[in-house]
Amino acid sequence: MLPLPFTIVIPCFNDEAILEKTLKSIRFQTHPDWEALIIDDGSNDLSREIATLYTGNDSRFRLIRADGSGRSAARNIALTQAQGNLIAFCDPGDIWEASKLARMERLFADPSIDAAYARVALFDGAVPRGISATLEDDLTVQALVADNPVVTLSNFVVRRDVFAATGGFDTALQRDEDLEWLIRLCACGFRVVGMKDALVHHPLDIRDFSEDLDSLRANREAVLATALRFGHRIDPRAEAIHLRYLAQRALRQGAPVRDVLRLALTGLSASPAGFFSDLRRGTLTLGAALSAPFLPPTLRRMLFA
Repeated sequence: MLPLPFTIVIPCFNDEAILEKTLKSIRFQTHPDWEALIIDDGSNDLSREIATLYTGNDSRFRLIRADGSGRSAARNIALTQAQGNLIAFCDPGDIWEASKLARMERLFADPSIDAAYARVALFDGAVPRGISATLEDDLTVQALVADNPVVTLSNFVVRRDVFAATGGFDTALQRDEDLEWLIRLCACGFRVVGMKDALVHHPLDIRDFSEDLDSLRANREAVLATALRFGHRIDPRAEAIHLRYLAQRALRQGAPVRDVLRLALTGLSASPAGFFSDLRRGTLTLGAALSAPFLPPTLRRMLFA
């Protein structure tokens, strides 16, 4: 049986500082049957030059110039350009284990599987901060809106015909476009399974949470609207888990104390059972939110990183 070919989709924009380590991890995959589409979305730094070095040294890399319409539009180029039967997304900054594609090939030998993800090793710089979880059962809409176990699209592989059937990513969304697409994928009945091993190293998001709060709310509403359109009402338990996650993120990124406390208390009131579904995380998050007003910001970041 011939190996299943992969198309790797790498959207980039001004990623000169992080692009090369990602491309290097792809180049050293033990599975040799792949192509990588490096989709430059109008970079004005050295991203294009770095990509050109790789395309010149390895014909499996292809550089495609996009028109600056954003990550969703860049990724959607795979709808017309991908030659592989399986599409593996990868964002600059993320690093793959060398066996990632080989492991996924074996998994997709099961024709009932439409898409797959694994666990993600989370890093703050060079410091490991934990490993994400996978579900024992197939991925669901409720799991996605509660505490998205996929974490990053760099952790996701989908059959090309399935990706085409979904119509790709919503280009109107600037954030959570990956989550919105994953919800449509699961809501349409496609089977998504998880693997227990960590195959991706992912840096924690270090953007300033306070600047993003309004955007997070708006994009959350768009995500929930998609779920509702497919007949999936989000239960309070899932909402509480999501708000607990946001409170943890706010603590880690030094958000204003009022935002941290509001997120934690809103999650607790939405569903105490959901907020404490992971007793340790729920207790630590609530305790941190309540004590945050009495701690200097630098100490909060250190304690809750």
